[in-house]
Amino acid sequence: MSSFKVFHIAGSALSAQSVRMNTVASNLANANTVTGDKTQVFRARYPVFQTVDAGGGRSGEGGAAVRVTDIIESDKAPLARYEPGNPAADKDGYVYAPDINAVEQMVDMIAASRSYQNNIELMNTSKEMLLATLRLGQ
Repeated sequence: MSSFKVFHIAGSALSAQSVRMNTVASNLANANTVTGDKTQVFRARYPVFQTVDAGGGRSGEGGAAVRVTDIIESDKAPLARYEPGNPAADKDGYVYAPDINAVEQMVDMIAASRSYQNNIELMNTSKEMLLATLRLGQ
């Protein structure tokens, strides 16, 4: 396996975790939005990761990478609140909000952030090791 393959693998993980953090940010930003139509309620979104062969199928190359294959929407039913004074309320006085738990979203964001930081540290450590290897000949 090439010494530089680690940068491709960690880079793909950085990209995937960036998508994860963006979906969490979108979920949190829309957590308090309301509408008068059940079908128009914002649904929380979650990325789906997949491991892919980073060697392109060539023997001896090895390694793996991660990519986002899809972003799925939550199937949780919207929360109905009786707010007849709300301009967005339906004819029965209900508004509908997404069922998004802010604590779960924050935990997911912290996990994505730490994974991102770990991959940055991996790249920095690999860079330092490669530079130290180059200095051996001096």
